[in-house]
Amino acid sequence: MSKSFQATLGLAVTALAGAVALGPTASFSEERAATIRTGTLTCQGKGRIGLLIGSREKLACTYVPSGDRPKRQLVGTVTNVGLDVGVKGPSVMVWGVLGSTTALPTDALRGSFVGAAADASLGLGAGAKVLIGGNNKSVVLQPLSVQGQTGVNLAIGVTGLRLEPR
Repeated sequence: MSKSFQATLGLAVTALAGAVALGPTASFSEERAATIRTGTLTCQGKGRIGLLIGSREKLACTYVPSGDRPKRQLVGTVTNVGLDVGVKGPSVMVWGVLGSTTALPTDALRGSFVGAAADASLGLGAGAKVLIGGNNKSVVLQPLSVQGQTGVNLAIGVTGLRLEPR
C-alpha cells in the first residue's frame, strides 16, 4: 500500500471519527432501545462519480434476519453531502442491524437513515457509514466491517440512505 494512499485513508478514518462525534445522533432513548442485533444488511452499489460536494448511488440490498425468518430484498439510494471527489467503482457495504427486538416488523427498515461517512480509494479502497433511522427512527445500522470498493475517490461528510421494499 503506497504512503499517499495510507495518508488518504488515515485522513478519511479521522474525518469519519470526527463526523460521528459531531454529526447527527439518536436520542438517548433511541440508542438504548436499538441494542439488540436483529440481522445483517448487505448492499451492493454499481459505482458513482463524486460531484465535489455530493453524490448519489442506487443500491441493491438484502436483509438477512437472525433466526429462521425469511430474507428481505430492498432497494436503496445513498446520498453523500460533503467533500466527494473522484470515481468509485462497484462496492459492497455490510451493516449489523440493531433494533429494540429480534423480530423487527417487516417495514422497520423502510425509510430514511442519516449518519456520518468516510470513503477513500486509490485502486482498492475502503469506507464506513454509521446510520440511524428507518421506520420510526428505531433502527441503527452499525458497520460490521469496512466497505470494500474500487476507484479513485475521497468522500467525507454526512450520508443519507433511503430503503424501500423491492
